[in-house]
Parts: sequence; structure tokens; C-alpha cells
Amino acid sequence: MTLALARTRDQIFIDGDWVDPGGSNRIEVTSPTTEEIIGSVPSATVPDIDRAVAAARRAFDLGPWPRAVPAERAAVLRRVRDELQARRQDFAQLVTDEMGCPITQSLAIQVGAPLALLDSYLDLVGTFPFRDVRSAPSGNALVTREPIGVVAAVVPWNVPLTVAIQKVAPALLMGCTVILKPAPETSLTTLALVQLFQDAGLPAGVLNVVPAEREASEYLVSHPGVDKVTFTGSTAAGRRIGALCGQNLKRVTLELGGKSAAVILDDADLDTTVESLRLGSLRNSGQICTLKTRILVSDRRHDDVVDRLHALLESMPVGDPRDPVTQIGPMVTRRQRDVVTNYIRSGIEQGARPVIGAGVAPQDRGWFVDPTIFTDVDPDMRIAREEIFGPVLAVIRYSDEDMAIDIANHSDYGLSGGVFTSDLDHGIAVASRIRTGSVEINGNPVGFKAPVGGFKSSGIGREAGHEGMDEYVETKSYGLPAEKVAQLTNDLAAWESVTYS
Repeated sequence: MTLALARTRDQIFIDGDWVDPGGSNRIEVTSPTTEEIIGSVPSATVPDIDRAVAAARRAFDLGPWPRAVPAERAAVLRRVRDELQARRQDFAQLVTDEMGCPITQSLAIQVGAPLALLDSYLDLVGTFPFRDVRSAPSGNALVTREPIGVVAAVVPWNVPLTVAIQKVAPALLMGCTVILKPAPETSLTTLALVQLFQDAGLPAGVLNVVPAEREASEYLVSHPGVDKVTFTGSTAAGRRIGALCGQNLKRVTLELGGKSAAVILDDADLDTTVESLRLGSLRNSGQICTLKTRILVSDRRHDDVVDRLHALLESMPVGDPRDPVTQIGPMVTRRQRDVVTNYIRSGIEQGARPVIGAGVAPQDRGWFVDPTIFTDVDPDMRIAREEIFGPVLAVIRYSDEDMAIDIANHSDYGLSGGVFTSDLDHGIAVASRIRTGSVEINGNPVGFKAPVGGFKSSGIGREAGHEGMDEYVETKSYGLPAEKVAQLTNDLAAWESVTYS
């Protein structure tokens, strides 16, 4: 095993090897805790992108990976999974140092989640319908799901390993080749991850990693050699990527922003409800797109919920994310801290009332924000409509259930949501009226075998589950005579021997 979780790298990963970049520009990685530079990586140039796409194209068009049986591809990913498990602490520490996630949470959501994703995909690939036969009076067909081709995967800084695995694992299992473009803020983590794939025996060109700034990144997603783009990030960036892909009808999956509502019904147990919001609304210091940051509560229970939320935030230490006691760390960059504090000022200016927080946390160094709860929030305020991506919650009153649902749906986004109640059947009925890609009942997660994704401005397509694997295949139908269909139906060995070139 050659992995060292390096803090400085001089090469990028193309065509199965570490190679010198085409330029001298570098991306500096700065600790959000100490404000010190902790490492740097090369910034890929446009010619580097051409090299990476050419390598992925050769590996797809001529190489063994798309033609391997699913079990062979799964064996490589299983080796990656086992080595990631063995280096769990190292990866968690690196993510904490790069983007400030509290170390206790990093072990769970920054490394535990990608491990669970890998387990789910490795289990699901055994039941994925790569081929089936269909007969009708009008004709007979072999229907196949074949790899979509060369995939450009663009991942964010907030959960870099999780989103990388969420895209790379199904793409590889389906037989695609990949160019992975990490966020500049967490490039060290992504380059450490690719070493695991190299050591696991992934063929040359199947996975390439190119840290890059905006110009080279836009070139990648619009490159004619790329068949599919998958992106997770802001809605503004997603619109730009969608427009670039649309010009050439390039396949695209977009998992974008959110402004999710937690609908607390009157029969909910408030103690367990509010405790579930510790992670449901504030994990990763509020820097997760699915967090429930609009807290909808009836006039009757408003004050009780606010009191409990106030106590919740007081129980969540803000500080050095390397300290296991810390529950709220810094914002990832100075710019992100300023974005969050500007939203807090906007809330005050528009008439919302902060009951706790509303300022820059008093640390000597680092980009910290005081966790903040607003009441007297109108659904049309900016803090109730726009994604803040920080530890800021907006408590919004409703008078009856229909009003609560209207407020929950009063959003450009539709990524996630929550309903809290003691009546599960009623909770499901309420959740069915909320226009989002997923709804958690009483804080229960949907798990990694269920598809996730957004309605409205929260994106296009789905990730995880069989549905997420479907995003990396094209469906093809072969017209066949009835006797061949009968053979394929009755002879599993013959069915599995059908290949494509």
C-alpha cells in the first residue's frame, strides 16, 4: 500500500499514472480553522483536460473495463472500500483539516457515509437489470442497459468523499470511465481517494482526477469527448452546467441546492423532534444541502419549540473542529462566512428576530459564525427562501395544516423535507403533499438504497439506489425472432453471455 495522505502534491492523475500538469498554477488549500495554508495541488490546464478526456475515451472505447462482467468491476470497488475502511481515521482528519467538519461528524458523515454507499452499490449491482427480454404480439426484444460512456463528475467541498463515491461508484460499476473534478477547497481528499483506486487495480484511464479552476472546469463539462456530466453544487452553477450540456444534448444529472422545511405537527414529541434537528438541521456546521433550515410550527406550540431550539444550540459547542467535543466548526472559507453573516444581517433588516446568535463567533482565528435562530420570519424573507449554507434556522408559524404545507411548498427548491408527528400514517399523508425528492418522517433517513434528488430548482435526475445507477446507462432494444427470445428467457447462461462491443 503506497497511500500517504499528502498535504502537497505536484502531479495530477491521468491515464492510470501521476503526471506533471501542463501549467505552473497551483490551488492552495487553506484551513478554515487556523486560516493557514495546509497544502496545495496543481491546477489543471485546458490541455490537461484534453489529456484526461482522451485517456477516458480510450479506456471506454478500447479498454477492458466496459467489457468486464459486473462482478469483476465490483471486485475492484470492494478493494477500494476495504482500504478506505482501513484508513478511515486518516481520511476523516484530512476532511476536517480541509473544510472544517467537526472530527466526530467527519468519522460518520465524511467517511462512514461513503463506506455505506459503497456497500449499497456493491449489493445493488447484483440485482441490477442489465438485460431482460420482452415479448409482445408486436415483436420480441432483448433490452439492455449499456454504459453511457465517458462521465465528467464535478463534486463539491462540503462532503467530498461522499459525493465522489456517490457518482464514481455507480458510473464504474455500470462500465463507464470517469474524469473526476474536485472542489478546490478539498482537492487533497479527492487526490488521496484516487490513490485507493490505483492500488486496487483499476485499469489505466478508467478514473482520472483533475483539480481545476473555473475556466478548465467549464471546458471539461462542455468537452465533446464527454458523454455525461454529473454535478453536485449550487443551483446557480447547476444552471450554467445545464445550459452548457443542453447545447449538445449531453446527458446531465444535477443535484443542487435546497431550503428544506421541517413540518412539526401538533402531536409531535417535541423533545425527540428538536433533538433530531441537532444533525437534521445543523450537521457539518449547517453546510449540507438537505438540512431542514425552515422550522414550521403551529401558533400553539411555537414558544415551546423555540425554547427547545434555543437550548439545543446552547448545547452545541462552537470551536476547533479537531476537538471531539466541538459540534459546530468554521465555515469553509472567509467568503462563505461573509455570505452567512450577510444573510443574518438581511434577516434582521427585514424584521426577523434572532433569539440566539446573529454574529461572528468570538474565536481568535478561523471563519466562525454564531449559530442563529430567527423567529417572526415571514415566508417571503430572504432567510426563508434562499439557501444560506450555514448554521442559521428560520422558525415560521402556521395556523393550520394546509397553511403548513403551503409554506413548505413556497420555495424554488424541492430537495428534502421532514414531517414530525406521533401518527405515522398521517405523517406519510402530509409528506405526500410536500413537493420534494425525499421527506424524512420523524427524522428517519431514507438510506442509501433509496433514490435522492430534487424537484424544481433542486436539480435533475436521481442518485443512489437502482435509480442512481440508471443515470449511467443508455437503454437499447434488440429486435429478435421469437425462438431467440425463448432461448434467452430459458437459458440464463446464454442470456449472461450476450455482450456488446
